[in-house]
Amino acid sequence: MAFEGLSNRLQEITRKLSGKARITESDLKDILREVKLALLEADVNYKIVKEFISTIQEKALGQDVLKSLTPGQQVVKIVRDELIELLGGTESKVNFTPNPPTIIMLVGLQGSGKTTTAGKLANLFRKQGKKPLLVACDVYRPAAIKQLQVVGNQLNIPVFSNEQSKDVVHIAKQAINVAISKLNDVIILDTAGRLQIDEELMQELKNVKASVKPHEILLVVDSMTGQEAVNVADTFHKEVGIDGIILTKLDGDTRGGAALSVKKITGRPIKFAATGEKLSDLEIFYPDRMARKNIRYGRYSICY
Repeated sequence: MAFEGLSNRLQEITRKLSGKARITESDLKDILREVKLALLEADVNYKIVKEFISTIQEKALGQDVLKSLTPGQQVVKIVRDELIELLGGTESKVNFTPNPPTIIMLVGLQGSGKTTTAGKLANLFRKQGKKPLLVACDVYRPAAIKQLQVVGNQLNIPVFSNEQSKDVVHIAKQAINVAISKLNDVIILDTAGRLQIDEELMQELKNVKASVKPHEILLVVDSMTGQEAVNVADTFHKEVGIDGIILTKLDGDTRGGAALSVKKITGRPIKFAATGEKLSDLEIFYPDRMARKNIRYGRYSICY
């Protein structure tokens, strides 16, 4: 489970605080050292960890936590509140246009789970009353179009493809015309990925963006790749410009560092989280719920 190592570390910290009526500045330094190690072990970006610890220390001292009657609980609450803030604070919604169809462009590296995520996203939108159209814009990867068609068939959601063309911009424009004629109010473009970022991929994505002007560009990131996920997010945002992030494989053996880093690095919110193999396993990302679900504080559990 995401954050399991971090959760265990933080629970150990609270056990050390248990029974203490007062904590000293030395105690606080020890606590912050443990939090720092927990975050680094979770593969959180070092610069982010440094800023995070500095903020907690400043708030703890500024709120006179050391003089509090419940100093341990106060420290834990500050840590948890800052973790929620690091994850984005509040949920971030998709911006649906009042003049449909809303065009959503999914980008990401090959292997991030982009095609499956396209289906999951379409399924989620349909539950919200939308009428989505999936569009096969990956004309390079063998069987990519077929994979999207299989996903569409499983969900009974239409898929537009043009296997006679390698012109992705042309395919995307055709899909828009089809969506308008069929009254589809959401278009999800499943674009091509690569094993690694290259200039050709970025240029193609820029061309699609310039031509069809998507309302949302969502980056699909494999959270199990840790710091590499953060580097990928940073590069895609600088090169193409993204509006949000979808984290996949959050149910896997991941240390949580990607989730705790991508928002801070890119300035763009995590909008969705995929937590399983089923096509229904996609959720709106709620930072507070993520912290509450995966980061427990033993005796000092904070509930809102």
